[in-house]
Amino acid sequence: MDPSPRTRQQAVVRDAADPLSQLRDRFVIPDGVIYLDGNSLGPMPSHIPDRLGKVLVDEWARGLIGSWNDADWIGLPQRTAAKIAPLIGADPDEVMVADSTSVDLFKLLVIAARLRPDRRVIVVEPTTFPTDGYIATSVARLLDLELRWCDPGDPLAAVGSDTAALALTHVDFRSGATYDLDLITDAAHAHGAVMIWDLCHSVGAIPVNMHACEADFAVGCTYKYLNGGPGSPAFMYAARAHHERLDQPLTGWFGHAEPFAMERDYRPALGTTSLAAGTPPIVAMAVLHSALDVFDGVDLSALRAKSLALTAMFLQLIDERLPGTFAFATPTDPARRGSQVSLRHEHANGVVQALIKRGVVGDFRAPDIARFGFAPLYLRFVDVYDAVAALQIVMESREWADPAFAERRAVT
Repeated sequence: MDPSPRTRQQAVVRDAADPLSQLRDRFVIPDGVIYLDGNSLGPMPSHIPDRLGKVLVDEWARGLIGSWNDADWIGLPQRTAAKIAPLIGADPDEVMVADSTSVDLFKLLVIAARLRPDRRVIVVEPTTFPTDGYIATSVARLLDLELRWCDPGDPLAAVGSDTAALALTHVDFRSGATYDLDLITDAAHAHGAVMIWDLCHSVGAIPVNMHACEADFAVGCTYKYLNGGPGSPAFMYAARAHHERLDQPLTGWFGHAEPFAMERDYRPALGTTSLAAGTPPIVAMAVLHSALDVFDGVDLSALRAKSLALTAMFLQLIDERLPGTFAFATPTDPARRGSQVSLRHEHANGVVQALIKRGVVGDFRAPDIARFGFAPLYLRFVDVYDAVAALQIVMESREWADPAFAERRAVT
């Protein structure tokens, strides 16, 4: 790989040679904004207003209830799942799009516990995204299980013959550090535990392969690197080996074998369709389904290569231009780095707010992390150069000390 650009002109040249550069046109990026928060909320794909207009005017306003059949609303979750499947190394019928990440993780944890009825422990990493811990705590209480918090640096040390499931987030939301999918899944299986991966900060930026690592289950959101819009539906992966035993707790009518038969008793649908619960949110689902078109023709290995190049450039420029100013929370080893860089600083919130004022949008995570996401579909090398230049001005001028920034916080 070519060395990281050191000057703005070198960054411009690198962008001109970038095979993914034309993908930026698939998104709406406001003028004057360098958007480094796609790991919280992806920008809107440029074709979404037309698609949304069609859903609202043609399908809902004119088609009314007939659009369940005429516009195939009924099959929209499965059609959307088929677009996500190749991004996570799965077959379409192993993926279901429904509900939120929290709800979907609840389903999968209960399923995993029911697959190991003789085991009484769920293992979760304590610095995981809070909702994962909250949901795991609720499942443990509901099923009278033990919730065991593991060492984030060695989660397998907490896994033993009593472990029903190990649930980990592939890319840490604060630091951007990654776990080894293959190694940890293999080790969990060696102990007889079910492996559940949270892919929220992976899918769409890092190639992951559920078949290759032989994971049992996975969950992920779609409003970050998949650009599905705020609150867009989440997805679940269930390996085909488990399809006949998906005993999920939220037995809603869209998971029924014949939802419109209106039977009194529940009969689960086959495979991942049984993971559905209530009526799908068609407008949000249609936006997500259309947003996934931005990945058409995209080589995921090229996506990863650009992600690593962008983050490496950011780290190197900061190290050169602001030596000793920040501690790197993100691993410098590319193999252990997701598609974000997190910097530790006592006044991280003020730093982020000062950058936003200058048009460089990142976010803050308590207590001291300034976090920047590098979505390779639309970010340029020149954006990285300009972001670091803005950061240098903020730090040298002490703009971060503006008292107006003290109470501002990131929303997501």
